[in-house]
Amino acid sequence: MQFFKFFIISLISFFSFQASVFGKEIIISSKPINSFEGAKFGEKTDGLIWRGGLVLTSDVEEFGGLSGITFTGFNNQVAIVSDIGNFFSGEIIYDKKGAPLSFDNFSISAIKNSKGNNLPRKFAKDAEAIDLILRNGLPVAVRVGFENLTRVADFKLTNGVPMGAAKEVAIPDALSNERTNGSLEALCIAPKSSPVAGSTLLITERMRDGKNIAAFMLGNKDKGSFAIKKTLGMNPTDCAFLENGDLLILERGTSFLSFTMQLRLIDANDVQPNAILKGKSILNAAGSEIDNMEGLAVHKDASGNERITIISDDNFNKWEKTLLLQFSFE
Repeated sequence: MQFFKFFIISLISFFSFQASVFGKEIIISSKPINSFEGAKFGEKTDGLIWRGGLVLTSDVEEFGGLSGITFTGFNNQVAIVSDIGNFFSGEIIYDKKGAPLSFDNFSISAIKNSKGNNLPRKFAKDAEAIDLILRNGLPVAVRVGFENLTRVADFKLTNGVPMGAAKEVAIPDALSNERTNGSLEALCIAPKSSPVAGSTLLITERMRDGKNIAAFMLGNKDKGSFAIKKTLGMNPTDCAFLENGDLLILERGTSFLSFTMQLRLIDANDVQPNAILKGKSILNAAGSEIDNMEGLAVHKDASGNERITIISDDNFNKWEKTLLLQFSFE
């Protein structure tokens, strides 16, 4: 009897441990978006091809504020950070033509500090960007950027889900000393094809380098400051690299009580310390088709083509939406 009691307690403890490790599973409702700026699936919009989208909702109070997204290399599994200190994980399900249809196995877990405890206060919880860390071509961790209490930290991946204690990453004093919500907004890691392979780009939202947006590069050989050419009425919200080393920068603004969005493409060879990055616009949108677009990721779809994913932060406002939009080059 004593053994049986011990077995039951151990079983309960095991499943409680599993739930605490992998987070709380939540239900996400997904409404497909069939067109964008007049383009239907597979049709051109500006310099890209529309590949479908979703409006995401949930009854869970903590759902929202989605600020950064990355694909973790496990099927179509994504890791998302929110600006109230949570990780979201889930798998995007696609329909037969390749448009996003819904989310499966969606869970939420609290982002931890370096001691493995929940982040203590709102000022420390404002996660804004996330990217995947590869070692020997395998996904092993994610790197997360925070504003307000400005910092960068790594979190290990288990079955594609970020978890565990934060491992702090050293960043320039000029950035860590900036304690506002205009500090670190975008983070992305250069692929092996890039001239600055392995370097982490840290792009601010409103810090200035002269007339331009201040940015920083972390790397063994390539490190230092650089800048993003300011777009009138817009500020950077995220960045992501293409497989060939070219860089995408997502920007957001407001106009006539609605949001505006721009996606810029920058040649790989232009991405260097001390450079001022300008590039060219490949996507512009405004009005009801978009929202507060903050997160950007690139991954390979089932056909082997690079697909661009953009998500919005609803700021936990009823009049804003959580959107997931996808595009490709072909």
